[in-house]
Amino acid sequence: MQVWPGSAYPLGATYDGSGTNFALFSEVAERVELCLFEVDAETGERTETRVELTEVDAHVWHCYLPLVQPGQRYGYRVHGPHDPAQGLRCNPNKLLLDPYAKATDGEIEWGQALFGYDFGDEDSRNDEDSAPFMTLGVVVNPFFDWEGDRQLRVPYNETVVYEAHVKGLTQLHPDVPEELRGTYAGLAHPAVTDHLTKLGVTAIELMPVHQFVQDSTLQEKGLRNYWGYNTLGFFAPHADYAANRAAGQQVQEFKAMVKAMHAAGIEVILDVVYNHTAEGNHLGPTLSMKGIDNTAYYRTVDDDQRYYMDYTGTGNSLNAGHPHSLQLIMDSLRYWVTEMHVDGFRFDLASALAREFYDVDRLATFFELVQQDPVVSQVKLIAEPWDVGPGGYQVGNFPPQWTEWNGKYRDTVRDFWRGEPTLGEFASRLAGSSDLYEHSGRRPVASINFVTAHDGFTLRDLVSYNEKHNEANGEDNNDGESHNRSQNFGVEGPTDDIEVLAMRARAQRNFLATLLLSQGVPMILHGDEIGRTQDGNNNTYAQDSEISWVHWDRADWPLAEFTAAVVRLRREHPTFRRRRFFTGDSQDIVWLHPGGEPMTDEQWDAEGARVLGMYLNGQRIPGSDRTGNPVVDDHFLLYFNGGDDPVDLVLPSEEYAPAWEPVVDTAAAELAEPPLLPGSTLVLEGRSLVVLRQYEQPDPEPETSVAASLMALAEVES
Repeated sequence: MQVWPGSAYPLGATYDGSGTNFALFSEVAERVELCLFEVDAETGERTETRVELTEVDAHVWHCYLPLVQPGQRYGYRVHGPHDPAQGLRCNPNKLLLDPYAKATDGEIEWGQALFGYDFGDEDSRNDEDSAPFMTLGVVVNPFFDWEGDRQLRVPYNETVVYEAHVKGLTQLHPDVPEELRGTYAGLAHPAVTDHLTKLGVTAIELMPVHQFVQDSTLQEKGLRNYWGYNTLGFFAPHADYAANRAAGQQVQEFKAMVKAMHAAGIEVILDVVYNHTAEGNHLGPTLSMKGIDNTAYYRTVDDDQRYYMDYTGTGNSLNAGHPHSLQLIMDSLRYWVTEMHVDGFRFDLASALAREFYDVDRLATFFELVQQDPVVSQVKLIAEPWDVGPGGYQVGNFPPQWTEWNGKYRDTVRDFWRGEPTLGEFASRLAGSSDLYEHSGRRPVASINFVTAHDGFTLRDLVSYNEKHNEANGEDNNDGESHNRSQNFGVEGPTDDIEVLAMRARAQRNFLATLLLSQGVPMILHGDEIGRTQDGNNNTYAQDSEISWVHWDRADWPLAEFTAAVVRLRREHPTFRRRRFFTGDSQDIVWLHPGGEPMTDEQWDAEGARVLGMYLNGQRIPGSDRTGNPVVDDHFLLYFNGGDDPVDLVLPSEEYAPAWEPVVDTAAAELAEPPLLPGSTLVLEGRSLVVLRQYEQPDPEPETSVAASLMALAEVES
């Protein structure tokens, strides 16, 4: 085999149209072997060829193989010091996945050979060969026809996010061909993209699609990792989500999915997990970075480097303070933007990335690198602003170009609709959470508002269960968040009680309308718009099953139509998606008492107060639209009743508007006939909201009868 020196950059396996360059960083390595594999299609038996890497530049081991083509499977063996007490875990008997592998082939087969110690003796060294049981890297063809594709760059204030799971969204869709269900190709099918566009979605946020590992502990229980927060490859699309199972074809299929989404006007955002990997703690397997350069890639305990710092609850934390770990993250982010054309990222447990030493630092090196990066800084950046370490809850503390999942929005909105008297807090969340974001120079769009997400109850279950029902997870229902900040209207779970069903349907409409008409960026959990249930399971991380998948045959289509209508109201009226915070002193927003007057301090703090009105002045919207024209909109009134009993509303004086018309009423089968005049009374049912728009008397239609035309003609002739 011909072996040329090649280049130390770029890292990974890079096919150039003729051959492939291989490059691997390891500062601790004494020798590195590149292992090329041929796999028998019938038996799955692997034949290994080893290539010694003799070229080393700045701790990067590299070579160029002129005959290696896309589809070639490979891995590495790293020779070097093995002293776990000092954080050194090299062992050439363990085949290692390239951290920069752009595709993988084959699933891990769990067993003793994948671990660097003998089971039952963590101080021992195990030298069994792991190659027959390891997933392999694959050389990919980087070329793809992107003709006609472009970044959509939808402004945040026009964005509606839809959090979805590749498999869960499509696995049971009757209009997606069976062979495409649960795959990237299924996601790109018109049956899916048409639903999203009809709903008004502008961005789909995909749960982890980086190559992840199936946990052995789950497999022993007959379960599978469904969510995917167990990453092993930061460059490789998860192979199980590809309809085309040929080695490396998941890359082409993923790109085709992105192109189809863009053609439908939908951005693609990835939920990424750079805070930890699937290699776990000191008792975890040796699969990749642990055997390549353990202390460069992972945070170890200072006074005993056998052990790992764990800010994620998963066993390890990536060492975001090391230049090569930072390079890995930044190279990965740039790759997904430039080569895979994604439009943004949601960072799982993002606070962990800010921990250079101990405390969370909002100006940590990672955020500085993102800030100055000409590629990554220009896409959507969404933080999950917490981790499990001390001081890890950092809502409101991320840098200016970042947006954040607003956990306080979720909790406050849930509290309000279950009858908690939280008017002041509720008003802050409706108005964009300026208390969290304005101090750092950010805008309302810094708040990614959500009521439900993958981690917790679905919207339907939120209003149907007071208790979690996670028995299927095999942990005696001890896993998952125990407190549901909603109510089940007196009946736990499914029911035939028509009154309870009606209340639950109204509650879902309340949550969706509140979410979509709040300032900030709304995020809908997939299936919430059609009443998806998980039968009360609020922690489906291990449920790659019908418990988690969207049952399209049971869809609540009237709820979907309601959701689309409210999304359309938001899209057509910039007053619901302002680019600046309210000032309050220019009458751009007025909080109203049910009696029609502005709220007083006493009324805000009144015991048991559960009704709030919000006037939005459509003539006072600072900034301009995308064409540079001033923004002028209608005036709106929104009333929220979080209590059980109906309330008589007195509509405010004519200085707000001369008349009103209802456009949303979550409790009414039909909207009241306009005009509703100032000083008139409107009944706001318990547990409901109503949206009123300023009413303009329509111009009388011109008479078009033959007689009228003849009369007009006679007048002209005379």
